[in-house]
Order: sequence, then structure tokens, then C-alpha cells
Amino acid sequence: MRLKSTLEQWITLQEVDNAGSIQAAAISLNKSHTTLIYAIKKLETQLDVKLLEINGRRAVLTHHAKSLLRRATSMIEQAKDLEQISQQLAQGIESEITISMDHLCDPALLYEPMKGFLGSNSATSIQVIETSLSKTTQMVTTEQVDIAIITLPITNYPAQVFSSTTMIPVVHINHALAKLESVHTSDLVNYCQIVIRDLGGKPSNTETRNVGWLKSNQRITVDNFDHAIKAIEHGLGFCRLPEHILQHKEYKQLKMLNIEHNEKYQVPLHITLPKGSKTGKAALAFFEMLLRNANA
Repeated sequence: MRLKSTLEQWITLQEVDNAGSIQAAAISLNKSHTTLIYAIKKLETQLDVKLLEINGRRAVLTHHAKSLLRRATSMIEQAKDLEQISQQLAQGIESEITISMDHLCDPALLYEPMKGFLGSNSATSIQVIETSLSKTTQMVTTEQVDIAIITLPITNYPAQVFSSTTMIPVVHINHALAKLESVHTSDLVNYCQIVIRDLGGKPSNTETRNVGWLKSNQRITVDNFDHAIKAIEHGLGFCRLPEHILQHKEYKQLKMLNIEHNEKYQVPLHITLPKGSKTGKAALAFFEMLLRNANA
């Protein structure tokens, strides 16, 4: 089907509506009054719909014209977006960037600045990959991502301080450990411990990593903290959770354990550009935004 109208005609009609008169629209569009009238009259003929009527001494849009324009507005905005995206792509802006985030990082540190980034970079989509332990390292050393939020710096990959996460031992309020005022690590041995799986390798892979105290006689291993919390809420065992998770939600059924000499510990978080000098413009811009937000 061949279209009867052009985008330029709809933009002209929109400007007449926004400006309030043909004369004002002509000034705004830097065109003559006659040119605009001709363009609208031609559109009327093409559509066989009356678009202008005289109100007092001014030509204004008819009811039908306003109805059509409401539907055309999204088309005009999409055309503007296409041109903006084309300009960004022509300037070498990536159409997509990939970010890996260690599961200990507070997601708010990533998603809050992302709102501003996406608002000014309409050409770029973002993939987010959650990592832990050896997978965090793998994403950097294999350069699979443009930006990586990691724990400890990785050899030969420059990194900057980003944040830190406090790990807190918790248990369900009805669990036997919750009834102890003070807990020694020897007390934990006889209770089930809930731990997070190393997402980087297969369970039998010798390259998988473990971190922290892991001497319980029985364990439940899960993929993420959401599953860990569910296991704790069912009274299955104890686990260390990031403080930001406990702060962002009300977990009234969980109790912090007072473990002797081992109550809390902090995990430092860093940010790095795995591709180094090959990093694209969009990734570099977002990298700077992440750092500014984290240091604010």
C-alpha cells in the first residue's frame, strides 16, 4: 500500500496545532505562510478530510484533524527517535553493552544510574549478567562483558573501588540457633548451612571456588540469595546474607546471629573495564556514571 501522506505534512499540522496559528507555525518552521497553507490543503485533498476551519480571524484545526494528529504524534516521535539513534550509531555508540555484576553488589548501585544513562542513550540496550565467585573472574578474563562489578581486583585488569557489602548471618526466628544469645562456630557444625553455588563452573569442576566458613556437616546449595532466603524462611538452616537485601525488605521472620568473633564481615567491591582500550563509548560513559553515583 502506497501512503497518501508524508511525515513532513504531519509535522506541519502538528506545529500549527502547537503554535496556535499558521502564521506562528510558519515562523517556527522557518517557512512561508503560503507554503504551510498549501501543504495542509494538499493533505486535505489526499485524505479527503477537512483539516482547517476559520475561528474568528484564525485558521485552526478541525475536530477530525486533532483526532488524526493524536495518532500521528507517536509516529512523529518514533521518526525523531530513529534519527537520534542513527546519529548515535554513526558516532560509534554501541547498540548493546553487557555488564556483569557480582551477586554481592546492591543492584540499586547499577539500576539507579541506568535510568539516566538510558534516557540519553536511546541507541544502546543493556544486558546484565549476575555472577559469583569464579564466574565473576571468568567474565573479566574472557572479556565477555564491557563493564564488570567484581569483588577483589583481578590480576592485570585495573580496577577502581566501587562499594562494599556487609555479610550478616541470619536464621529463622523459630530455628534452634535463634534461641542462643551467643553462638560459637563450633555450635554451627551440627546445623544445616545454606550456601550460594559458584556460578562459574560445574559442581564437579575443580575450578569452582568457596568462600567463608563452610564446616557444617550438612549443606543446602542454591543458585542465588532469593532461594537462600526461602530456605531460611522454611527453617532449613542458617546463611549469611548481604545487609542491603535485609534493609530493602522486611524479613520479620529472620534473626541475626551473634556469632563469637565472626558476627559480620565486609566484602569490597570494585569495578573494571575488561576490554580495556577496546571499550566502546557507551560503556565508558556508563562506567563513569556508575562511579559518580557510587561516590555521591
